[in-house]
Amino acid sequence: MTVSTAAPFRLGLVPQILIGLVAGTVLALAWPSAGQAVGLLGEVFITALKSVAPILVLVLVAASIANQPKAGGGHIKPILGLYLIGTLAASLVGVTASFLFPTTLVLQQAVEGAAAPSGVGAVLKTLLMSVFDNPIRALANANYIGLLAWGVALGLALRQAGDTTRKVVGDLSRAITTVVRWVIMLAPLGVFGIVASTLASTGLGALTDYLHLLAVLVGAMLFVALVVNPLIVLLVTRRNPYPLVLTCLRESGITAFFTRSSAANIPVNMALCKKLGLHEETYSVAIPLGATINMAGAAVTISVLTLAAVNTLGIAVDLPTALLLSVLAAIAACGASGVPGGSLLLIPLACGLFGISDSVAMQVVAIGFVVGVVQDSAETALNSSTDVVFTAAVSQRLEGDSAQG
Repeated sequence: MTVSTAAPFRLGLVPQILIGLVAGTVLALAWPSAGQAVGLLGEVFITALKSVAPILVLVLVAASIANQPKAGGGHIKPILGLYLIGTLAASLVGVTASFLFPTTLVLQQAVEGAAAPSGVGAVLKTLLMSVFDNPIRALANANYIGLLAWGVALGLALRQAGDTTRKVVGDLSRAITTVVRWVIMLAPLGVFGIVASTLASTGLGALTDYLHLLAVLVGAMLFVALVVNPLIVLLVTRRNPYPLVLTCLRESGITAFFTRSSAANIPVNMALCKKLGLHEETYSVAIPLGATINMAGAAVTISVLTLAAVNTLGIAVDLPTALLLSVLAAIAACGASGVPGGSLLLIPLACGLFGISDSVAMQVVAIGFVVGVVQDSAETALNSSTDVVFTAAVSQRLEGDSAQG
């Protein structure tokens, strides 16, 4: 007698969120009063996110800086420079797209007391005071800018610590990341509650807002992939960038779209670099490094969703403040790697620039999970394919310089 040992069928997180999205829509249309009642599930999910996000930002930033290997070699520094330039450019695209196609969101709770900053001077003063906040108070009040500053300071100081100490910090970061993964497992129920209660209260108009938001996000990412990245490659290599860009999108981006993980796509990118004839000693360092800090898609997500919250609250944004948001979003995006929910959980950091409360920012994060079924895949595809694009561009430039020399 043969006993079957086949593993039970288990749905992934994305299909579960899709089921929650559909079920919430059906319940809201068929039984509105029940739809409003299950809104409690969405509130629990948002509260859980609020509880884990502050400590996650502090420990993750400190651990990533403390344990970041020192990049050596002449080829790595220009690649690292392109990673940072590309992320900042993507953030600027996200801000520009939000101004051209402003998005508003349907928020569950009344958003009172949100005042527009009087100008970039007031924003910079708030930013400076937030940076030097007491770390305990920053944790208690979810001051993400202060937590980011303390995380960077602790990370830089810990780089001088012994291997054992840095290993403990890395273990603590992984433990907190595991707790966050447990919270993210509640996302299907949270999305179910959020969608059901929102549609029961506002009707199908909320779905239109979600589709508009998704169109702005994906459109901005496509613009980065097909216009901004080729322009950067053209300036670096002085040759037609599209054969390289399209090859990377086809062979790296499509795979990353379905795996939804830059880390999981590292072997694919390594194989593509080998196929392109790049030097192994260069791409073996540049590709894992890119999976950690090259986050153009995350920069777009943080910029667009933050400005969607700003538009919803009626906060006026001038050009200098928008540029400051671009820089902050680019910095925050570099910390998105390794975070379950990635860029979404770093949105409160950018919202703090405009004095938006943590409770409102976390509602925006929850809406991000609703559209995240497509947004996260597109973001990962852009992030991962760009790793190879910039690594290959620098390699081609250096090879050209060597040939001329």
